[in-house]
Amino acid sequence: MIKKIFLCVLTVLLTTMMAVAQTKTLFDSGWQFTRNGKTINVNLPHDWDIYEAPNPDKGATGTGGGWYPGGKGEYRKKFRVESLEFRDKRVMLHFEGVYQKAEVFVNGQKAGQHAYGYTPFTVDITPYLKQTPNLKSQTSNLNEVVVKVDNSEQPNCRWYSGSGIYRHVWLLTKGQRYIDERSIRVTTPDIHTVNIKAEVVMENGARKPIEKTIHVENPHLWSPDDPYLYHTTIETEGDVVPVTYGIRTIEYSAEKGFVLNGKPLKINGACVHHDDGVLGAMAFDAAEIRKVKLMKEAGFNLIRTSHNPTTRAFLNACDSLGMLVIGEAFDGWRTAKTPYDYSTLIDSCYREDIHAMVQRDRNHPSIICWSIGNEVIERKDIRVVTTARQLKQAILEEDDTRPVTEALCAWDSDWEIYDPHFDVLDIGGYNYMIHKHESDHQRNPQRVMWQTESFPRDAFKNWQLVQKYPYVIGDIVWTGLDYLGESGIGRYYYEGERPGEHYVDGGQPDWHGAYCGDVDITGWRKPISHYREMLWGSNLSPLTPHLSPLLYMAVKEPDGYHGKIHETAWSVWPTWESWNWAGWEGKPVEVEVYTKAPEAKLYLNDKLIGTKAISESTEYKAVFTIPYELGTLRAEAGGKSTILCTAGEPARLRLIPDRSVMTADGQDLAFITVEVIDKDGNVCPDAAIPCEAIVKGQGSLLSFASADLKDREPYTSPRVTTWKGRALLVVRSTEKKGNVQISIMSTLPTSTITIKSKL
Repeated sequence: MIKKIFLCVLTVLLTTMMAVAQTKTLFDSGWQFTRNGKTINVNLPHDWDIYEAPNPDKGATGTGGGWYPGGKGEYRKKFRVESLEFRDKRVMLHFEGVYQKAEVFVNGQKAGQHAYGYTPFTVDITPYLKQTPNLKSQTSNLNEVVVKVDNSEQPNCRWYSGSGIYRHVWLLTKGQRYIDERSIRVTTPDIHTVNIKAEVVMENGARKPIEKTIHVENPHLWSPDDPYLYHTTIETEGDVVPVTYGIRTIEYSAEKGFVLNGKPLKINGACVHHDDGVLGAMAFDAAEIRKVKLMKEAGFNLIRTSHNPTTRAFLNACDSLGMLVIGEAFDGWRTAKTPYDYSTLIDSCYREDIHAMVQRDRNHPSIICWSIGNEVIERKDIRVVTTARQLKQAILEEDDTRPVTEALCAWDSDWEIYDPHFDVLDIGGYNYMIHKHESDHQRNPQRVMWQTESFPRDAFKNWQLVQKYPYVIGDIVWTGLDYLGESGIGRYYYEGERPGEHYVDGGQPDWHGAYCGDVDITGWRKPISHYREMLWGSNLSPLTPHLSPLLYMAVKEPDGYHGKIHETAWSVWPTWESWNWAGWEGKPVEVEVYTKAPEAKLYLNDKLIGTKAISESTEYKAVFTIPYELGTLRAEAGGKSTILCTAGEPARLRLIPDRSVMTADGQDLAFITVEVIDKDGNVCPDAAIPCEAIVKGQGSLLSFASADLKDREPYTSPRVTTWKGRALLVVRSTEKKGNVQISIMSTLPTSTITIKSKL
C-alpha cells in the first residue's frame, strides 16, 4: 500500500515583526550571570560549561557529557516597560531552549518554569510587571527578570548538553486580539491549494479559528536540489503574521521506496547532535546555518536531529539550503539510560514537550518525518508498545501529515519480538540492524525501513543495500559531525593506550568528544566524507558548484608509524590528506583513490606507479601499495587529477575567513580557518604549533580550538596548539559597525586579517 502525503509547509519568520497586534524583539543582550559566587556580564546565547576545561577528576557530567561541570547558574536582566507602549498588551518571554530545569522570576515573583532542556517555552510575565511612564523614570521602576537554571543532577544525558540559556530569548508583546503563532498550520489537499489555518486569541482568552486559502496555478516544488520558498501573510483583527512556506509531496512504500515530488530519492543521511563543536551548546544562528552547510557540502540530503528537538535557525537553514530532516523528540523513555535523564520527566511532560516541538516545527518543508525515540531500554517489555502509541498520538494531535518513526536496536539475538512495536511506526528505524532487512521483509512485506544509525566504516555496503532494495529507503550514518561528549566513540588508539570502546567501565578519560563524524569539529572533511559523497553521487547545489565528488585521494596511516593501530566499532582507519611520512622512506604505504571512473592511474614524482580498474566489485576504490619517498603523488581518473605533495617545514600561518563582512548585531559570527603552511603554500599535516589569537575592534573572540578531542585547553581560550596543521577561530560581532582586526601569534610570523562589521 502506498502512503501518500501532500504537504505545504511554512516557516514563521522570527525577526522583529512590525505588526499592529504583536511584536517580537530579541532579548539576548545585557544579562548578568552568576555561578559559584562569581558574577559576569554576558550576552546570550550562553553555555557556561564550554568556558571550562574538560576534567575527568571533577567533571560531573561524566564520560557521556565530556567531563564538564554542569551545576547551577542564575541569569538576571533589568528592563523597562513603558506604559504607553504596553498599555492593554500581554507581555511574554519566549525561551528557545534552556538546559535545563529553568525557573523564571519577574520582580521577585515566580512566573513560570520548564524542565526539558531541548524544547521551547513561553512565560506570560504581564501580571508581574511594573510599567513606567517614560524613559526618564527612576531606576527603581525597572523590571527585573531572573532565570534560575539547574543542571546539577548528573549525569542526565549521554552526550554533551551544555548548561544555561544556550538558545535565544525573545520579548513578545501581544494585543488584546492576536494570532497565536503556535496554532498556525499549513496543509494542501493538492499541490495547487494551500490552506493556512490559525487561531486568534480574543480578549477573554477564547479562541477564534481563521483560515486562508491560496490557489497556486503552477507550483514551484520544494526539494533539496531546488529549495524554493513562497512568502505570504496571514492577518486578522489588526494582526499580521508573515509566513514562508514550501510546497512538496512525499510518498513512501515498500514497492516504490521514498518518493519526493513524484521522483524516487535515495536517502543519504547523517545523525547530528545539537552542539556546535567548538562553541559547545551556544546556538548562534550563524553556527546553526554553518552546520547545515557543512552537511550539504558533504553530500548528505537528510539530517536526523539525534536525539532531541533542534533549533529554529537550524530548520530555517534546512528549508532555505535544501536539507531533509527527521525531527526527533527523545533519547529514552521510562527506563533510565542515565540516572537523571528524561525517564524522570516523561510522565509529567511528554505531551507538553512533543506539542512544543511539533507546533514550532510542523510547518517546515524540510521536515519529512517525526521520531519519537531512540534505542529505548525497555524495548523487551510489552508495555513499551503502549508508550510508543501514546507518543505517536501526541504527535498526531498536532500534525497528521507526516510519518512517525523510531530508532530500534538489539544487542542480542532477540529481534523478531519487536514486531508489535514496529507496527506502531509508519517507517521502521533500524540502528545497526539493517542486516535483518531480508528476513523482516519476508515476515512483513509492507514494512518500510531506513537505517537510522550505521557504522561509518560500512559506507559501501549500506549504500549498496539502499540501491538494491526499494523497501530500504536510506542510510543515516552515526554521525555527520564530530561532537562533544560520548567521549572516545569513534576513536582509534595505539598500543599502550587505554584499550576498548568508549563505554568501558570508567570511560575514556583522555577524550572529551566523539570522533565518529564524517566532518570534524573545525569543519574539515575526513576522507570517509569524500568517499561517502562519491558513492551517493553528486549532490551539488549553488553552495558548492566548485566541488566534484568524482575523484579524491588520501593515504592510510602506516600501522606502526605512531604505534600499532587499534580500531573501535565506530572508527575508520586513520587516513589523511598527507604525503608526509618522515622516517618511513622505502617502507610500504597504502594510497586510496576514490572514483566511479572505470580506472585510475597513480604517479609518484611524475613516474607512473600503476593503473587499476575500478568498479562496484572494488567498492569504487583503487588501492596502491608503494614505498614511501618524498615528492608529489598524482592520481588521474575520468579526465580529472588530484595531487598530494610532501610539505616542507612550517613557514607561516594562513588565515581563511568564511566571510569578509559581518553584521554588526552582536549575534553574527566569522569562522576563520587557521592553517600551518610551508613556503610553497602546502598545509603541513603534522604541524603542532602553539598559537595565541588577539581580536581587536568591533568583534570579540568566542572560540579558538583544534579538532583534537584530547586537548584540555578550554574552547573559549585565546590559545590553541594546531592539530594536523589546522585550527579554527570564531569571532563574534559587536553591535557597532567598524573593523575587526584578527592576529594570530606563534613561533611563526604573526598573521593578520581584517573583517568589516556593518549594520
